[in-house]
Amino acid sequence: MGSFNTSSRQGFILMGFSDWSQLEPILFVFISVFYSLTIFGNTTIITLSLLEHQLHTPMYFFLRHLSFLDLCYTTSTVPQLLINLHGLDRTISYEGCVVQLFSSLALGSTECVLLVVMAFDRYAAVCHPLRYTAIMHPHLCQTLAIASWVGGCMNSLVQTGLMMAMPLCGLHLLNHFFCEMTVLLKLACEDTEGTETKMFVARAIILVVPAVLILSSYVYIVQTVLKVRSVAGRRKAFGTCGSHLLVVSLFYGSAIYTYLQPMHSYSESEGKFVALFYTIVTPMLNPLIYTLRNKDVKGAVRKVLGRGRYLV
Repeated sequence: MGSFNTSSRQGFILMGFSDWSQLEPILFVFISVFYSLTIFGNTTIITLSLLEHQLHTPMYFFLRHLSFLDLCYTTSTVPQLLINLHGLDRTISYEGCVVQLFSSLALGSTECVLLVVMAFDRYAAVCHPLRYTAIMHPHLCQTLAIASWVGGCMNSLVQTGLMMAMPLCGLHLLNHFFCEMTVLLKLACEDTEGTETKMFVARAIILVVPAVLILSSYVYIVQTVLKVRSVAGRRKAFGTCGSHLLVVSLFYGSAIYTYLQPMHSYSESEGKFVALFYTIVTPMLNPLIYTLRNKDVKGAVRKVLGRGRYLV
């Protein structure tokens, strides 16, 4: 395997899980099943929220965007991983690597902002129920959704630009299953301290600030719920917000572990398995978390299935 530099624009070889070659057939089956469930679950959420009038609410409008994000995020990495695990081709072009890096960062960053927007929606629903419809009007919902996408893409553009501006050299091997920032940084020919600092600031802004805003909103939500005298009312409020809080915990926990730890303490082996969690497991779990105890979604499913039987 020869060396390379950015001027030659050679591709990369994704090592994936070749260190655990005996696990690759098991991982192939495991990831294929999870990817299929991710596609089915998130596509179902999107379809139901579009077809059923009772789901035409701000909560499901944002959930539809979250499901679309999860579909795009897994698709940006998993097909390449399945090809890698099957042993057909472990290479990726330089241009393909840049696109994959940008898209994964953009989609992940967008989800960070969107989860804040969803927390604000829950805050408005619980803390200001009488004004909820006036606060979360369609124009504001669309504006917040667009702002999430723009903010995520801008953050990705900054980080990808900083990364690609650095000269890369050495063996064109990436000890990962996709073009991930922390692994690419290890191929830099020059001192990366300055660039790492800038990237750390960008990652902190897109991870820490939203996390603080979400936690702040839930402080107000909990205070409001505790004032509710009805036990049933408390359960309903906590049930509505609990799903979102669980998704936030899964997403931010893995993201903060990966992107906010110092480079010298980053373990590539552990990083790959953590990446499996936030690229495959979390997007698969999100539809289940939001729908498992949700009466509105269950009712919508029954209606759609009922129409299908009627048509048959």
